[in-house]
Amino acid sequence: MHDMIEFFSTHGSDLLYKTGEHIYISAIAILLGILVAVPLGVLLTRIPKVADSFISFIGILQTIPSLAILAFFIPLLGIGKFPAIIALFFYSVLPILRNTYTGVKGVDGNILEAGKGMGMTNVESIIKIELPLALPVIMAGIRLATVYLIGWATLAAFVGGGGLGDFIFDGLNLYEPSLIVAGTVPATILALLAGQILSIVENKFKPKGWKEIQTN
Repeated sequence: MHDMIEFFSTHGSDLLYKTGEHIYISAIAILLGILVAVPLGVLLTRIPKVADSFISFIGILQTIPSLAILAFFIPLLGIGKFPAIIALFFYSVLPILRNTYTGVKGVDGNILEAGKGMGMTNVESIIKIELPLALPVIMAGIRLATVYLIGWATLAAFVGGGGLGDFIFDGLNLYEPSLIVAGTVPATILALLAGQILSIVENKFKPKGWKEIQTN
């Protein structure tokens, strides 16, 4: 207990700052992932001949180790938060893209036909029917990507991006387990909290009758 109090008195403010950096890096990366992957997933439902090959290609790219991706961006983008965010964004795309494509593709064709019968345009169908019905599946992809990204964001320290990874790297370099724990535990808690919050949001925004539509 005494060691813990001493640690927080020494590193408390720094821990709060690094946690804020960690949240910032992860949040920007996941927002970029949503802005790119959701429209792209919808677009791919319109060109199914390309969709499977494209998603498979993205999947292959994401098998590249995250440290290698970060190292790759250093000569292109330098060091700091920006390359870290771009690298994390890169890893956020696949789960959101795949779930968006699956969710939109799985919307009942009878409902789409009913929308067309009401005079809906393609864009109106996407906004008013397809995305709302696919939202639970899309949110599952966003939740998965967010949890992964919060964990991977510790690697931002490798390119000077800050975050809780600074504690982990300092702990490894200085052989201080307390610093490693100080970086690992908050990152784990953040990932679990984000998963729970997004799960609640997912359930809150499920359209009425979603279960029935998915099972029919």
